Amino acid sequence: MIDKSILKFPNIRKLMTLLTGMAFLQSCAIVGQAGFLATAIVGLWNGEGLHSQVTEILLFAVCFCVRHCVIFCRERMLDRYAAAQASSLRQQLLTKVFRVGPQVVQQNGTGNVTTMVLEGIDQVENYLHLILSKIISMMIIPWVILAAIFFFDWKAAAFLLIIFPVIIIFMIVLGYAAQSKAAQQYKTYQILSNHFVDSLRGIDTLKFFGLSKKYGKSIFKTSERFRKATLNTLKIAILSTFALDFFTTLSIAVVAVMLGLRLIDGHMLLYPALTILILSPEYFLPIRDFSSDYHATLNGKNSLKAIRKILELEEIQIKQQALPSWSEGSSLRVNDLTFRYEKEQPLTKIALNVKGYQKIGIIGLSGSGKSTLINLLSGFLSPIAGKISIDGTEITSFAQHDWQKQIIYIPQNPYIFKATLRDNIAFYQPQATVEQVGEAIKVVGLEELVSELPQGLETIVGEGSRSLSGGQAQRIALARAFLDKKRKILLFDEPTAHLDIETEIELKERMLPLMKERLVFFATHRLHWMQEMDQIIVMEDGIVAEQGTLEELKRRNGSFVHLSSSVGRL
Repeated sequence: MIDKSILKFPNIRKLMTLLTGMAFLQSCAIVGQAGFLATAIVGLWNGEGLHSQVTEILLFAVCFCVRHCVIFCRERMLDRYAAAQASSLRQQLLTKVFRVGPQVVQQNGTGNVTTMVLEGIDQVENYLHLILSKIISMMIIPWVILAAIFFFDWKAAAFLLIIFPVIIIFMIVLGYAAQSKAAQQYKTYQILSNHFVDSLRGIDTLKFFGLSKKYGKSIFKTSERFRKATLNTLKIAILSTFALDFFTTLSIAVVAVMLGLRLIDGHMLLYPALTILILSPEYFLPIRDFSSDYHATLNGKNSLKAIRKILELEEIQIKQQALPSWSEGSSLRVNDLTFRYEKEQPLTKIALNVKGYQKIGIIGLSGSGKSTLINLLSGFLSPIAGKISIDGTEITSFAQHDWQKQIIYIPQNPYIFKATLRDNIAFYQPQATVEQVGEAIKVVGLEELVSELPQGLETIVGEGSRSLSGGQAQRIALARAFLDKKRKILLFDEPTAHLDIETEIELKERMLPLMKERLVFFATHRLHWMQEMDQIIVMEDGIVAEQGTLEELKRRNGSFVHLSSSVGRL
């Protein structure tokens, strides 16, 4: 019903105390409202004039206003609290994802993590708002009303007391069924999110190989599974709402019949009977309110559970050390670096010896460990063993602030933010002048794109705005790198993997000047890049199969030559 992790939110106990006080005040207002309304009606029934009931009517209005003022204040307070906690939770989740690195995205799926950060947090916000008010109202209001009914007639109170746990037990049974269906629905939603995002990311490749329609049908089948799971959940939710309405209405009818018979027999006066009849629907109202929003709370509960699972992932505590800025005289030594995914090929016995400004190519077939090595060098992943030394300073991982602040990372698919083209180029250097941005545009060859845009550099691009090709997105990433003169370490992870050869060759001419006077690690499966590299690392099944200059690797006639033969000669 309620996730215990809610109790870990800041100031939650203070909030619950305030909500309890508000619920008690609201219940008192409900009782007063019923009492004064019954008094006015009885007075009129007895033939008294309307003017004689002005006091009771005014007191009824006061109780009515107090009740709804309490509800308004409660909702406003919960709105603010839930929004603040959702914002904090989103920040914690994003921070955790960035700290843990790409591993958490690989394990949970890009679509799932994205959905969790966007819709999942919103569902948690709604959950916090609903569950706290509904639970506390259900714990306080019915019992205050029951005490008032008991004061007027113990028989009616006894009947309502007996029927209440019966309804609760029935709701628990249906609740477990709804929870199971909601969990299945959320699981299907995660699969759909990941499948849809992965298909979108590879849509160009799928279309090139004529597989786009096939994957479209696959997405349709997955969405149908989600639709059926949603309908199954809604069936249970509708059934529970119908059953609850039926039982509560039937109970109120039974109370009304009991009171009517006793009125006819003269065993009860009109005032207490009318007051009890007015209070009976209010007695069941909190549980009916809770039932109507139960499905929404289940979605939020499942989202909170998934988010907590990521937030509670163990992090390797990295000791931060002072490291010098990379320069021509700097050196990096790596020995026996080892990393292992849970169910994938481990990366073992990685050795590097780098000095000053060099261009180091990392090649190998898909799955050989190129991207994993780049992620280790960037600090996104931390090795489980090995020795790392930068200018004589021993470190256990590249997740060092002084190392990472020197890095420019360019992946296969650079992210283009929904902002102006100028803001996208100057994202990491927002203080860059118009002249500096213009120079970066010329260096990477974006002049044609700028001339085509209706508002030039001020045109909004990214996320549903002006679409960009893969080559244009890479040029923007390169322009970002050009603007940042201070960072001397470049990490490329298959930056041209999705580009046609003509675009790649054109981009190559733009990229090579950016690599001067920098330490460059360039992971790719395109062998023509190796002609520009000072040193080449050949990855094979998670290990360094060969390492050396292009000429040295050719003379050895080993893994590099075999790879060249299978992929295509230089």
